[in-house]
Amino acid sequence: MDRRTFLTSIAAAVATGLAACGADATPGRSPGGAGAPLSGAPRFTPPKPLAKAPVPYGTLFRLPGDTKTVALTIDDGTNETVIEGYAKLARDTGLRLTFFCNGVNSGWTSHADLLRPLHDENQIFIANHTWSHHDLLRLSPAEVADQVRRNEAFLQKTYGTLGRPFMRPPYGSHDHALDAQLADLGYPAVTMWLGSLGDSTVQKPAAIVASAKQWMLPGHIVIGHANHLPVTKVYGQLVEIIRARALQPVHLGDVFAV
Repeated sequence: MDRRTFLTSIAAAVATGLAACGADATPGRSPGGAGAPLSGAPRFTPPKPLAKAPVPYGTLFRLPGDTKTVALTIDDGTNETVIEGYAKLARDTGLRLTFFCNGVNSGWTSHADLLRPLHDENQIFIANHTWSHHDLLRLSPAEVADQVRRNEAFLQKTYGTLGRPFMRPPYGSHDHALDAQLADLGYPAVTMWLGSLGDSTVQKPAAIVASAKQWMLPGHIVIGHANHLPVTKVYGQLVEIIRARALQPVHLGDVFAV
């Protein structure tokens, strides 16, 4: 991919995804099923040992190298049912996921019994998305530090990790000064995305699938959200898109030397 094409792809992805994390849905339990993965389908196998790239200092949009890997990253967690569904999907299919958690959302606590074993077995990576999803550019440096460290304390207590070194600032909102502060706090890799499921707001299942087909591509970091129920209807289709394209799902810890 030449530079112009790559930058155009990034611009399109960010335009699609800057609504990503774009609305703080009301935390709490929602009715409905968690969505069943495809039964009888072969499990994803863990990636073969990879030559891991150094954690980059700066903004991270895609996976390193010429690769057939894809990283699905899940943000926020305002809906407990969606968190549960993603946890069961990973458990049942072997799908590897990176979760960017806001610890204020109760689902990360109520479903820790499902997620902690996956974390301990290195099938998922738990990363920091701040405690309560404020736009960090609207906060003072002291308030930024509190948002980061409070979430670290929660992740350490609940999952045995600080969530470092990957930070996804809420709304994708950051600048050079914030990047420098986050690096000082232990997060040199400000983690953005190169494609979105488009589900930071309520979307029809077909629209989520269309976005997945557009962006689930080699080397892409794709952003999704654990906020709204329609995604629970298409978990199996997300898996099948990855399989049909012979992509290897990875979490960020699989490909970077954390």
